[in-house]
Amino acid sequence: MKKRPAFFHTFASAILFISGVSVAPCILVAQAPTAKLSFDVATIKPSAPLDRAKLAADMQAGKMPRLGPHISASRAEYIYMPLKELIASAYNVKNYQIDGPEWLSSERFDIEGTFPDGATKDDAPAMLRTLLEERFKLASHRDTGEHKVLALVEGKGGPKMKTSTVAPQPIDETAPLKPNEMIVDGPDGPMRMSRNHDGSMTFDMGAKGTLTEKLNAQDQALRLDSSMVTMAGFADTLSAILAPMGGEQVVDMTGLKGNYEVAVEISLADIMAIARTQGFAPPPSPGGGPVGNGSGSNAGPAAAASDPAGGASIFRSVSEIGLKLEERKAQVTQLVIDHIEKAPTEN
Repeated sequence: MKKRPAFFHTFASAILFISGVSVAPCILVAQAPTAKLSFDVATIKPSAPLDRAKLAADMQAGKMPRLGPHISASRAEYIYMPLKELIASAYNVKNYQIDGPEWLSSERFDIEGTFPDGATKDDAPAMLRTLLEERFKLASHRDTGEHKVLALVEGKGGPKMKTSTVAPQPIDETAPLKPNEMIVDGPDGPMRMSRNHDGSMTFDMGAKGTLTEKLNAQDQALRLDSSMVTMAGFADTLSAILAPMGGEQVVDMTGLKGNYEVAVEISLADIMAIARTQGFAPPPSPGGGPVGNGSGSNAGPAAAASDPAGGASIFRSVSEIGLKLEERKAQVTQLVIDHIEKAPTEN
């Protein structure tokens, strides 16, 4: 079996980072104040297409991409983010909880906003929400009902994971950045992303633990090693992987408490399926053709993700650590998009 070049690993890591797979959706979990807040000054621009080759070269050279949300004490930047992720950030929900048109995942924007006097980082979601409602005419409502989900449960013979010996620690925002490191705002506040000497990528998510991505060239897969992760956090990561491929939300029903060391692998074919749903064209295979979906010539990513018996690689990988995913029904909260314009009003 031919090995993928290092470029392919870099591209795969970038896809997972940009689409939120590795780090879970980029949201701020602080509760927004009840008063309606807005940015003092805000600009919205359609995102320019990514130069894949330049992105890969920069990451290989240690220059980390400035993508996603970046919140400081006085301003907020949201770079190359789909409307769906912007809505998730503004309304404190996960991407897969948003019920709206498909193009929410493909329309990407760069937003810059300065805070009014007295506003703090915790007010950023409320200000972003106001911007979306005013400039994109967004109208929505929350709905809770019974939906099909994928339950994460113990497999036959029980789990085969090690318990973490140390507890995760919050990110120290005052610590200087190391070489090959960048900081973004993740699910629980600041998150550090770094490129290691062996080409792997590590995401320090503070209270949610750490995650390292490394290419397994022999098996044509990307290995995800999570440390100090809870089962609820692991379920969130699985949801972020499967939802773009047409799968249901993953809900932790293991009953397992504490933090664990968890390793799974995702086939590169499945990563490319995720990339297609996020508006990315996959790079060519070493033979010159595009990367296939790994599920047969006529099988799409949705079929692969929703069929545990013969589907996506993640199902097999989960079973190898003594867990399994099975279809059940559960109460799920969704943010239903009633109306949204595809283009914002002028700056």
